[in-house]
Amino acid sequence: MACKHVSASELRSPAPNQSVYREDCTQCFDSIDDSAGLDVCLYCFNGGCPGERQHSRLHFTRTSHPLVLNIKRTRKKVKKDEPPQKVSKLAIAAETEADRYDTFTTVKCYECGVEDVDKAQGKLPELVDSVLKANTFARQEEVKAWEQEMTPCEHTLYLEQDAPRQIPSQDLGQCSMCDLKENLWLCLTCGNLGCGRSQFGGIGGHSHGLAHSDKTSHPVAVKLGSLTADGAADIYCYACNEERIDTDLVPHLAHWGIDIADRQKTEKSLTEMQIEQNLRWEFSMTDQDGKEAKPVFGQGFTGLKNLGNSCYLASIIQSLFSMPEFIERYYLPGQEAPATSTPAEDLETQLRKVADGLVSGRYSKPDSDVIASEDTPEVPYQKGLAPAMLKHLIGRGHEEFSTMRQQDSFEFLLHLLKLITRSKHSTPLQDPISAFRFVMEQKLQCLSCKKVRYRTDEQENISITVPINRLPKDPSRMDTDDKKEDAETFEPVPLKRCLDDFTAPEVVELTCPSCGSKGGFRKWSLFKTFPRVLAVNARRFELVNWVPTKLDVPVVVGDDPISFDAYKAPDHQQGEELLPEDSDTPASGKDSFVPNQEALMMLEGMGFPRVRCEKALRATGNVDAEAATNWLFAHMDDPDIDTPVDLGGSSGGAGGVVAEDPEKLGQLEMMGFSVPQARQALKETSGDVERAVEWLFSHPDATGDFGESIREGDTPKGDKQEPGSSDLPANFQLQSIVCHKGSSIHAGHYVSFIRKPLPDTTEPVWVLFNDEKVAQATDVEAMKKFAYVYFFRRI
Repeated sequence: MACKHVSASELRSPAPNQSVYREDCTQCFDSIDDSAGLDVCLYCFNGGCPGERQHSRLHFTRTSHPLVLNIKRTRKKVKKDEPPQKVSKLAIAAETEADRYDTFTTVKCYECGVEDVDKAQGKLPELVDSVLKANTFARQEEVKAWEQEMTPCEHTLYLEQDAPRQIPSQDLGQCSMCDLKENLWLCLTCGNLGCGRSQFGGIGGHSHGLAHSDKTSHPVAVKLGSLTADGAADIYCYACNEERIDTDLVPHLAHWGIDIADRQKTEKSLTEMQIEQNLRWEFSMTDQDGKEAKPVFGQGFTGLKNLGNSCYLASIIQSLFSMPEFIERYYLPGQEAPATSTPAEDLETQLRKVADGLVSGRYSKPDSDVIASEDTPEVPYQKGLAPAMLKHLIGRGHEEFSTMRQQDSFEFLLHLLKLITRSKHSTPLQDPISAFRFVMEQKLQCLSCKKVRYRTDEQENISITVPINRLPKDPSRMDTDDKKEDAETFEPVPLKRCLDDFTAPEVVELTCPSCGSKGGFRKWSLFKTFPRVLAVNARRFELVNWVPTKLDVPVVVGDDPISFDAYKAPDHQQGEELLPEDSDTPASGKDSFVPNQEALMMLEGMGFPRVRCEKALRATGNVDAEAATNWLFAHMDDPDIDTPVDLGGSSGGAGGVVAEDPEKLGQLEMMGFSVPQARQALKETSGDVERAVEWLFSHPDATGDFGESIREGDTPKGDKQEPGSSDLPANFQLQSIVCHKGSSIHAGHYVSFIRKPLPDTTEPVWVLFNDEKVAQATDVEAMKKFAYVYFFRRI
């Protein structure tokens, strides 16, 4: 039976930058590897499963797009040659999808009811071929993951080269100062060839290229083995100590008689090696006896595939979706998928997709491509689910999370909580973030007149500073060359001490507005209410040359419940006299920014320049030094970090007059912000959309600008119920942790440990979620001491 849609005018090949969802369904994780395959819409290239969930037919019902390309993929059975074929040429031959899989395709029409449309009809030949060759959505994201955001520098743009000459090919095969024949870097100034640094994967190097640069001040070198015919290569500027781009690489190489058109890539690039290192840098999956950790399968035990640098996301997502609040909100197997024609771009849909993938257990099964035997003792873990669509949505519009670089998992947690809070929660569905909210109460008391002031702040987490006390080195081991033996060790710190320090009173230097005394104030910060889930960030950092360096200070945390009763703010004492509200600020300065003096003094006392302190306080709502310190650590490399901030409020502040732009309001509204929030953010940033997004993320509690319809003081305040509970006892038990391995939070590897019963058991145990690997934990007691984020549940 013929199909009347094969020549429809709407059918056209995907554009180069258009996403083609041909790997997994946009509403669940069913994929082309399943027996039913995957249907790709030939109109909008949405991916829908034709199996039991029928998301492909649902897409047709909602969009009236009848034609789909069904793709099925099966793993090839490969017979390995014995012995392996001899490598005749030094070149990197990457295994392609065609080498590993057999792919079968059919075209179906839902409207005509044809299950096998002739692919030679109408526009189908070209269209089907272009869909199969197009980059998938996941591949487009991987391209971003593998490519660092490199730029030219003054040394590459204005490179000065010595007199031109033809370098003989035999002189391009060995370092000029040693016998190394790989990892060779050509100085673009004089043509010297020197070996690079030793690199991950056993690539040797004696840093002779760097030594040459230090001796001659020649700044730029190119890695010969990374050269490709299309002009791609590793360029390193020793003067900047950064990877760079050379826009004139072809003439610069021709200057030395090297024709790039004849070059073939023979070595991995620096970026490829960095990605490989990140993928392989993992926690031990063996116990003390060297036995492989036992994998776990079933409902709630599904792994997430590493997308390159996404372990920070996986560790947080696993922790959150082990909580009943997130499961009840997003795991809705009996409900129809959200009504949207673009499910891949809908946050609600993607959160439900991830919940279904992690909780249902339907994808938690051993990797069929790995076969355990006597000769291959490897335990078959899972393939893992690739959360590429969710990662794209969460990072969209964010300066850091939109990239594919490694990120701080705690900062990612805060960002995700904001996005979920701002999303729609229709009754009876509840915002799961409400379980994290509580109220901290700050009390200030003048040391002279004893008058007090109270302030409350709604929070979703706390950050505790871990005291750093180095232990003396063993004199008997100081002469050894063992780096592990030479590593610094630190005194273990009980969690209770960190909490005691966090809530301890402190004296701050402020002038009393009542009695005028400069003797200072005593300040307390205690819990007015407690949350159901308490997220705790343990900060073990020390500033080394203005760079925050992570230290392995052990924090002792047990599995037994911990009482927080001592950290509860007491009731206000009878007879206390309140300090008068500050009234010395002139009315004309209403819109001016006045830095929190207490926080400003604390930041300056830590050694930060005043300009940076003021900028950090303004960006974090002018609340306290802790939030500002976190912001400073995250924005240390901003190019405008030392640009003075405008404190007058007239430029870009609320006092400036900015014409309302409906298009800009619409852009922010599409990102999940309310119109009042968008209006206020645009006024605060002189109408700059990108700065408005950053302002909104830095001011999550902004009420918004309601325009002329509601003026200041006209909004009924009502009796807003405080989040959390003030009831005692307040006992908390550790439920999950996110651990980090590496010296910097922006590198290394993250995993999560979650306390939950194994399938068919009732007693909770610790389970390790290491990307796609899910196994019963063997070293959790050691890892708890070095966790970066702790999740406690009130019991």
